[in-house]
Amino acid sequence: MGIAQVLRAGPLLHHDPNVLVATETMDDAGVYRLSNDLALVQTLDFFPPLVDDPYTFGQIAAANALSDVYAMNGRPLTVLNIAAFPDDELPMEILAAILRGAAERVGLAGAATLGGHTVRDKEIKFGLSVTGLIDPAELLTNAGARMGDLLVLTKPLGTGFVTTAAKRQECPQAVLDRAIAQMIELNAAGRDALRAAGGVHALTDVTGYGLAGHACEMAEGARLTFAIEVSKLPVIEGAEPLAVARYYTRASKTNREFLQGRLRTEPGVDPLRVEFAFDAQTSGGLLIAIAPDHVSLLIDQLRDRGASAAAIVGRVEKRSGDIAIHFL
Repeated sequence: MGIAQVLRAGPLLHHDPNVLVATETMDDAGVYRLSNDLALVQTLDFFPPLVDDPYTFGQIAAANALSDVYAMNGRPLTVLNIAAFPDDELPMEILAAILRGAAERVGLAGAATLGGHTVRDKEIKFGLSVTGLIDPAELLTNAGARMGDLLVLTKPLGTGFVTTAAKRQECPQAVLDRAIAQMIELNAAGRDALRAAGGVHALTDVTGYGLAGHACEMAEGARLTFAIEVSKLPVIEGAEPLAVARYYTRASKTNREFLQGRLRTEPGVDPLRVEFAFDAQTSGGLLIAIAPDHVSLLIDQLRDRGASAAAIVGRVEKRSGDIAIHFL
């Protein structure tokens, strides 16, 4: 959340009228208009390995980076790989497997890999720079929620707890397998479902800031309050026992601190489910603010398209002072 505070204090200056989305609302990608009916969507993301298998790591990293284009309602077009690799310590076959995993997900997304850049580093890091396309009239940002909208989440929570436990060899294999399956899942299913349903006003994907942090960005952008029913949050099956301090990431603490003064929690709310709201996600699902009369169709579309969750987790309410997030 530190970078969010830096950008909020002094956003990147731009004076080009074709810049449709930049850093002001901490959105998922930048958007630049090329013509009245065409705009570029641009994003990048990379991080150290979360799993031991290099091919799987490449799949996860690619799905995570591609997600930012889907979170603007866009279509990925091209990607560039970004890699840091200790080639003087590890065999290049590992990097090759990472690249193959990424290429598999990029191909599934219908995009093309054009190249990339690699540097020597003591720690492996990998990700993508992604360029996509969108009609500006179809652009969805994280700031358009309307009072009365319902909030829908398209993947279960808990990848931070699961991957941290796995690094310590303390995660049941079946639980890790479930987390991996959803981390490599493209958010194309969610994007296609919301397009078919209509009535969507705002959109983001849930990643490092956790559900609560990304929902806060949406609430602040709309100057409304997001009421989240923590009992309805979908959670990776078997992840509940891992939601303990031993498996908290550093982001869990900073995500909670980021909401100080902007969060109200009702008495009796399940503290375990609250921890999942703060857990940093990798390649998480889409969080969708949608008109109530379209939500049933959205849920049906998500299920038909195989999304790993289709959960109504809250609603958008009138702003209550400084409160952006209200846990019920």
